[in-house]
Amino acid sequence: MEDRKTCIPQNAGQDIQEDIVSVLLAGVGGQGIILAAAILAEAARLGGLEVKQSEIHGMSQRGGSVVSSVRLGRQVFSPTIDRADFIVALEKLEALRYAHRLKKAGLMLISDYEIAPVSLFTSKQQYPSHLEDKIAKTGVNCQLVDAQQAACQIGHPKTVNVIMLGVLSRHMDLSLQCWLQSIEQNVPLKAVDINLEAFRRGRQY
Repeated sequence: MEDRKTCIPQNAGQDIQEDIVSVLLAGVGGQGIILAAAILAEAARLGGLEVKQSEIHGMSQRGGSVVSSVRLGRQVFSPTIDRADFIVALEKLEALRYAHRLKKAGLMLISDYEIAPVSLFTSKQQYPSHLEDKIAKTGVNCQLVDAQQAACQIGHPKTVNVIMLGVLSRHMDLSLQCWLQSIEQNVPLKAVDINLEAFRRGRQY
């Protein structure tokens, strides 16, 4: 069993007294948010931590917003996140939508990719321009990741979610073996190798 302290994030300013790490994952339907949350949750369990997970997905099959929360620590009573230590956004508009949920000392990882959610079409609105500037104005500590490009380079555009987990893993002390074992347990057997490659690619950022 891993030392439970290993899950305290290194760079997020986590309140060690609280001893719970809250991660919010956001994107749109089809990006694999739920799978990414499951991989994170299982990796934490393999590390000997208690985990609570929840998810909200509206019209996920049609490009609607999807958000999942994962909380991990020695003892976790609720999956509800008020403020997150980490936000992993697979799409820039979703990053802006949830930026206010990040703790002051938290870290937001943003995939540099734009997908107009179905809600924009139904409301006849345009996709916002200059999102990077709008996100910067919120004052959040963030890192923009060209995960879509990296996923295309390895020949599997749908592995952006796992690439972003690879980036996240660099900011958490959860052991590499826990992450790799969780990926092996959560993706179909035929997709294990490419997802492991995607994860390792993410760890290069």
